[in-house]
Amino acid sequence: MRRREFRHAFRPGRLVAGLSVLTAALLYGGDAAGAWHTPWFVAFPVVFGGLVLAGTVAALHYMVRRRRARSTASRENTGAPASTSGSQAMK
Repeated sequence: MRRREFRHAFRPGRLVAGLSVLTAALLYGGDAAGAWHTPWFVAFPVVFGGLVLAGTVAALHYMVRRRRARSTASRENTGAPASTSGSQAMK
């Protein structure tokens, strides 16, 4: 089965970081609109906690991608060697 190629790679760490900042913005937006009261110090744990979580998610995603690339490369290298004739031959 052929794998789909996208324009950009999926970055779950950036997604989590963006969602944490968006959450802080929505909390203060609701406070400004008068829907609820949000204390001034709430932004620090929401944003910094989100950034720590984003870093963790990015590190896990990196490890999974490396492991998957290593296993794919080891499966591809078990076949017959490429031909040395033609214009791509090393001299």
